[in-house]
Order: sequence, then structure tokens, then C-alpha cells
Amino acid sequence: MKIAILGAGAFGTALGGVLAEKGCDVDYYDALLERERLTDTVAGTTAIVLCVPSTTAPHILPHLPKNVPLIVATKGFLTEEIFIEFEDWMVLSGPGYAEDIKAAKPTHLTATDMRVIEAFSTEYLDFDYTIDRRGVLLCGALKNVYAILAGLKNLEPETAEHREFLQKAAKEMKEILAANGADSKTMDLNCGKGDLEITCYYPSRNYELGRRLGKNPDSKSEKTVEGMATLKRIKRGEIELPQGLELMGQIIELSKNWN
Repeated sequence: MKIAILGAGAFGTALGGVLAEKGCDVDYYDALLERERLTDTVAGTTAIVLCVPSTTAPHILPHLPKNVPLIVATKGFLTEEIFIEFEDWMVLSGPGYAEDIKAAKPTHLTATDMRVIEAFSTEYLDFDYTIDRRGVLLCGALKNVYAILAGLKNLEPETAEHREFLQKAAKEMKEILAANGADSKTMDLNCGKGDLEITCYYPSRNYELGRRLGKNPDSKSEKTVEGMATLKRIKRGEIELPQGLELMGQIIELSKNWN
């Protein structure tokens, strides 16, 4: 079974390692270094795993075969509409650090198709399940924005302030899911509260960028920080926001000072 992993970063190679352990023929494609190899990489594949940054995905998707199952593991903001031409697509998301998966540490993710669970399940990697693709995509994007705010507030794990923040953020994310036609209960899965909790502190890139922005509004990151891309799209009105979201309102206001 040949599987194409689009995105040769930490998470893509971690997922590819799981598949290779289970006997799959895995071929990686690095969107930054080898664009001319895309056609060869996806030719003859049984399935394709999308792990590129959300800003790169729109440039990759038009060149993929539309009749091959597509597993979306990108955690930035992608809408269902971008996959409308694909006959068979599903989502894999949740609180999994690449380093933990590579080290075979217990990791709990969410999938929207039983074939994903069958393909990736191991003694250390398990899943909960939902058919709510829209909700899983939104959870994977929104938690990054809240993680930036957690960093801005310099919240420390296991403190009362941090726990209160997570409760408020989870409540707001449920409201946003409902406002955008997703199932608010998806927030209770690994891809929701679970991913929010591990992203809102170190070593999350989004949390660390938030800490740096708190000290210097001109701070930048050399690595992909999905929360910034999602925040820009929120400010453009691409995600419906209910009235009265305290934390989301705070980060939108604070972002006016960033270059």
C-alpha cells in the first residue's frame, strides 16, 4: 500500500513513521523544496495525507487526483468548500506532538472516518470518532488563536488562572462551532478540549509567539504559526463570530498593535 505524505515536517514524518511501521510504502513530498515532484509522489497512491501549512494547501490541492482518498491532517484554517472536488476526504486532528508520536508515547487523536482509525491505530496511538468534518477543522484552527492569547497573558499550566482561561476558551469555541454550522459537541473530543489544552502552553509555537508578542509587538516567528493565519482570516470575516466573545475580542483588539 503506497501512501503519499504531503508535508515533510515534524508532524508529517511522525504520521508517516506510524504508517511505515505498519508496512505501508510511504513517500514524502516537501512543498517548500521539491514542487516538481508532486505529480510523481501522488501517482499510484492508495491514499494521500495532507500535512502542509494551511496557507500552502490551496496551492497544492488543485494538482491532486480527486478520486484518491485524502486525509487532511493540516491544523490551520481550511474550509469544507476547498475540498468540494474531492470524492473522498476525511480529517485527522487532535493533541498530538510529533515528538511524542515518534517516541511512541500514548497519544489521543480524532478522526472523521473509520479507515483513518484502522490505518493509524497502534498500541500508543488511539482515536475518538465523529462525522463532523467542519467541527474538527474549526477546532484545529481556533485553538491556535487562543494559544497565542494564552502566551500573551503568560499563563502558567495548572494555575487557577490557566484553568479559567481554558474553560472560557472552550466555551467560546463551542459557540463559534455552532455559529458556523458545526456540532458544538465536537469540542468535547480530543480535537477540541484536548488539543486546546496542550496548545495553550509551551512548547506550542502559537503560545511561544504570544509570549514574545507580549514583550515585543514586532516579534516574528521563523516557523509556521497557524494561529496568526487563522486570526487574519477571522478579522476578514471568514469565520462567523457570535457577539460577546471575551477572549476572542481581546486578541483581535491586541492584534491591532502588531506589525
